[in-house]
Amino acid sequence: MPKITDIVTELAEPLVREAGCVLWDVEYVREGGSWFLRICIDREGGVSIDDCEAVSRPLSDRLDEVDPIPGSYTLEVSSAGLDRVLKKPEHFEAFLGQEVEVRLYRPRNGRKEHVGILARYDNGDVTVEIDGTPVPFEKKEIAQVRLYPRFG
Repeated sequence: MPKITDIVTELAEPLVREAGCVLWDVEYVREGGSWFLRICIDREGGVSIDDCEAVSRPLSDRLDEVDPIPGSYTLEVSSAGLDRVLKKPEHFEAFLGQEVEVRLYRPRNGRKEHVGILARYDNGDVTVEIDGTPVPFEKKEIAQVRLYPRFG
């Protein structure tokens, strides 16, 4: 049986494209006793509230029609954000050479967070250049990798 996120991805992708955006991620998570279906979208130049609405309304109608999720949930459509989480190989490939934060399950050298330039991605393993030195991280030790925007 397909996962809910896979079904929703299939339903959402054409609607997101119609709105002139790209589907970044789909999450179906339980928080505080409630279920949330989160759709993250992206667009060259940034995502506006109008973009989110242009995806949310038709997707909500489509989800009501197909009804792939048992029970109640809250639908959220938002921008992937400047500090977006990188999950898929294509995410990593698109942001090679950019600054990222690697969060680990267990500390390495006394820290769980490591910031550097994304130098390599290989099947879940990530190499980040920190102060000019390549630092490899194995998939099994990585909790999350996200873009690390600097302001000012």
